[in-house]
Amino acid sequence: MTEKIYNLPLIGDQAPNFHAKTTFGEVNFPDDYKGKWVILFSHPADFTPVCTTEFIAFQARKKEFSKLNAELIGLSIDQIYSHIKWVEWIEEKMKVEIEFPIIADHGKIGKLYGMVHPSKSASTVRAVFVIDPEGIIRAIIYYPPEIGRNMDEILRILEAFHIADKHNVAMPANWPKNELLKDRVIIPPASDVKTAKQRPKDYECYDWWLCHKERPK
Repeated sequence: MTEKIYNLPLIGDQAPNFHAKTTFGEVNFPDDYKGKWVILFSHPADFTPVCTTEFIAFQARKKEFSKLNAELIGLSIDQIYSHIKWVEWIEEKMKVEIEFPIIADHGKIGKLYGMVHPSKSASTVRAVFVIDPEGIIRAIIYYPPEIGRNMDEILRILEAFHIADKHNVAMPANWPKNELLKDRVIIPPASDVKTAKQRPKDYECYDWWLCHKERPK
């Protein structure tokens, strides 16, 4: 029997639907999270050192994610019993309570989302999917097993989306600490001659195609 071929989701795609067991009960994804941003992330396995540090780091910033209307949900190809025991271990040994659900995947969701890379074994890699309140995938980040994630970068991406969506602007490199613009934001380039001539009159510009303004409140 031929193995099913999955079309991996891309930025701008609707997040694939699935039903699964989690440490917080069953979930219908992404329907149960409509109206919320979601950080869906996979880890290679429970009871592994890098993953343990990642879960503690995510939990440490949970309030910051909540302020940005975002929910965290983890995933690995481990049984629900393993997830529960691992979470208990983290609370007992590290004094940290994990207050977000972890999906018990049997491999289907990992393949559906492109979280399983055969060259890196059958476990899920460190993938991050940033999904908006309409269930659209807005960003995808992959990390190799040997490198833990930077949670502050994920928060930065989420904060940038909030501003970009509300004000129709873009963010420079290393925002909000850009070498040229600091925390200022970029105006989308003009698409006609009239607007190009007007841009330097309306904004601070290096040229008509590189204009910027103060970060919106």
